[in-house]
Amino acid sequence: MASSTAIASSFTTHIASTTITITPFLASSAASISATCTTAIPGKYGYVDPTACNAEWNFNPSYSAAVAFSVMFGLVTTGHVIEAFLYKKRFCWVLIMGAAWELASFVTRALGAHNQQSQSLIIVSQLLLLLAPLWVNAFAYMTVGRLIHFFHPSQRVGRVKGSSVAKYFVWADIVSFLVQGTGGSMLSPGSSAHTMKIGLDTYMAGVGLQEGFILVFIGLIVKFQRDMLEVERKGEVRLGRERWRGLVWTLYAVLVLISVRIIYRLIEYSRGTNPSNPLPFHEAYTYALDGLPMFLAIFILNVMHPGRVLTGPDSEFPKLSRQEKKLLKAQNKAAKADKKAAKKKGKGATLTDERGCGWNSLQEPEVELGERRPVGS
Repeated sequence: MASSTAIASSFTTHIASTTITITPFLASSAASISATCTTAIPGKYGYVDPTACNAEWNFNPSYSAAVAFSVMFGLVTTGHVIEAFLYKKRFCWVLIMGAAWELASFVTRALGAHNQQSQSLIIVSQLLLLLAPLWVNAFAYMTVGRLIHFFHPSQRVGRVKGSSVAKYFVWADIVSFLVQGTGGSMLSPGSSAHTMKIGLDTYMAGVGLQEGFILVFIGLIVKFQRDMLEVERKGEVRLGRERWRGLVWTLYAVLVLISVRIIYRLIEYSRGTNPSNPLPFHEAYTYALDGLPMFLAIFILNVMHPGRVLTGPDSEFPKLSRQEKKLLKAQNKAAKADKKAAKKKGKGATLTDERGCGWNSLQEPEVELGERRPVGS
């Protein structure tokens, strides 16, 4: 507002503007074109036309919509905090973090709607909105790993243990998180066209990775579901472990909702940030195809909370003490050494046998001296 006052004091008879040359970003083309924009005097709540040089938003953000979504995410976040304590599921902190980031994103969006010249508010809001779904995604991975550990008789799908499922896919999610975070941080207002292009490409690569991991993961859930149906058909289901279906379908729904949001972001950024692409310039798309799907995903997990199904001590991965971990590590190391030694010994024995066979085949059969016949006899 200080900059607005300074401009207003210099130009009292009309709305002044300064014309400068800029290069707008076009994601679909490496070429750039020159255009002109004006630095406008901010109006109520700092609003200026999106085409102005000092516009921080591509639209006039809705304060009421941001407040409504803040309340919605506040309710589901509170619900998950209560359920985490109620069901005593420590890993639920991951989901709570995702819901809290969504909440913080819309709170800062509401604040930004009444202070549209604040660059920091839009940067924080946008980054949290872009990265929050990765927490929900990671929670789905962790839940399926525990499902496999708790319900599957072999505690594995194929050759992959339930604990390994969670570990591998969470690490994949972290990689996607880092890539998306790097790209998202480069999309801040005021960045150059070149920086914006690199940021968009990086963010889209991260989102593409995330969706690729989700598709692989869905295949894993399908395999688990088929295995469990076969176990039920054979009557091998363990007592008290029959309620896996509801949670599996809940996780399918969550992953589909996350995928809807990913597809929207891929389409939005693949078409560029110029005015010919309506997606970045109409706030309704963000609420309908990003905010709402993520709210539904988190709300569904409120209704069908994993803690209702994963009950008892066996529903969590076994925890080892520091001494047990050291002992297990030493045992594994010794087992590997023994295996390596046995393998090496086996190779040596094979080589000796082969050499022995080869040498004997070139020698005459041994006979006793007494059995030799005189030459010419």
